[in-house]
This record gives sequence, C-alpha cells and structure tokens, in this order.
Amino acid sequence: MSDTPNSYVQRFLLEKLDIRGAVVRLGDVWQAMQRGRVYPPAVARLLGEMSAVSVVIAGNLKQDARLTFQILGHGPVSLLVVDCNEALNLRGYAKAEGEPAGDSLPDLVGDGRLQLSLDIAGMDQPYQSLVPLEGERIAQTFEHYLAQSEQQPAALWLASAPQASAALFLQKLPGAELKDLDGWSRVTQLARTVREDELLGLDSATLLRRLFAEEDVRLFAPRGVTHDWPADPEKVAAMLRSLGEQEVRSVLAEHGEVVVHDDLSNHTYRFDAADVDALFNPPTLQ
Repeated sequence: MSDTPNSYVQRFLLEKLDIRGAVVRLGDVWQAMQRGRVYPPAVARLLGEMSAVSVVIAGNLKQDARLTFQILGHGPVSLLVVDCNEALNLRGYAKAEGEPAGDSLPDLVGDGRLQLSLDIAGMDQPYQSLVPLEGERIAQTFEHYLAQSEQQPAALWLASAPQASAALFLQKLPGAELKDLDGWSRVTQLARTVREDELLGLDSATLLRRLFAEEDVRLFAPRGVTHDWPADPEKVAAMLRSLGEQEVRSVLAEHGEVVVHDDLSNHTYRFDAADVDALFNPPTLQ
C-alpha cells in the first residue's frame, strides 16, 4: 500500500538543470470543500484551481503563518476565498450568482482583483498585496505573479474536476542556464504536453517520469493536505451575543430560527427559541 496521502504536495528537483517544481493533488480535501455546495462547473473549476495553486505557495511557508487569496469580482463570481496555513490545512468557497457566459477568468470575475494576505504569528498586521488578474486562466495570473515576486521564470499547469484538483509547478533557479543553456526551454516544452487527465489521475512519480523521461528527477517526500475545520458553536454564540438580544430575537420571530452559515469552513449553525433563551439567559449555579 502506498504511503502517499490522498491529498498532498510533493516537491521535486531537476538536479542537472537547477529547476525545481511541485505536484499538488487534492482528492478527499477537494471533495470535502465541495460537500453541500452546488457550483456551476466553471466556478467549481476556478475554485479547485485556486485551491491547488494555494497549496503550491503555502507549501513554502516556514513558520506559523496563514496564506489567504481573495478574489473580489464584478462578474458572476463576486467573491472567492482560499485559505491555507503552514500545516497545509486548506479551506475555501466561492460566492456566485447566475450561470457564467463562459469559463475564462474575465467571464467569471470581470474586472475583479486578487488580494494576497499573509498572516504571520507575531506580526501586528498581515502582509497584503494585490495580484493583477492577467490572462484567460488563473494559471497565467500566478505564473506572472510568481515570476515577478521571486524574480525567476515560473510555469504552472492546473486542472480541476469534481473528483480532484491538481497542479504542476516549475521554477527556474538562479544560474540554471550555466548548467544547461536550453534546459528551461526544453523542460517547459515537455511540461506543456501534460493532459488534464494525467494531472488528475497519475501519481507524482509516474507523471514526472512520463514528462521528463530523459532528466534526473529528485522527488522529495509528499506532504499531506487536510481540510480539518471542526464546528465551533461557542464562537458563533459569542458573535450572536455581540449582535444583541433584540436583533437576534427579531430574526427568530421572523424566521422561526436563527441560521448562521460559516461559508469558509462550511458549517451551518441553527438556534431555535430554546437556544436563543440559553444565549441570553444562561442558567445560574445555585
């Protein structure tokens, strides 16, 4: 039996070329993120691809930190959030209305913007930056962003389907051309032959062997990705108390219950009349 988790990121190095990379495969994690949600196929694809590339980047976090990507759009997708910490605990969701006219990035988000937030333990405020939404696909946006932020060429291939989402990432290291002048060009041409079914269906070793059969590939141990965000009813109860009893009881009177849905962690909390009474009139010890 393989020790590779069902959802993982696995880094590799083309040692003779000084080109590094990573393969991401999200299986059970991606399925859990979709559970109970009904997204149009193009929206689900965008969220799946964003989830995979977020794991590529979060996999480089070295300290207690959380990486959040947020798309604010003016198209059918008005909001998309993916959140991943240094332990590769991933969550995310999309808010979409209507059926997109197409599946390109402009079709989905219009003239939207992509914001990166990096919250590092001990920092007073998260680091934030805006990432230009360039190209027809989110892969092109991140290729440009990674090349600009790290000052080295990067290439990215993404795929997403209901059962899995995946990524193949390549980056040229400084001085790579001193080892092989044509190495980067050759490797990216080979990577362009990858098919979506290969990204989604093949394990890392098989995928890389098929793509780079003539290269020396050093494959590192995989790191598991999780979707582990248990329900936190106490946090929601505190939020309702902060709204005030009058506001909460007015919602209860109108709807017969108070329903709170945590979109990011995908939990629904329901409070009936007895629950609301307990919120604002907790039992006292005699």
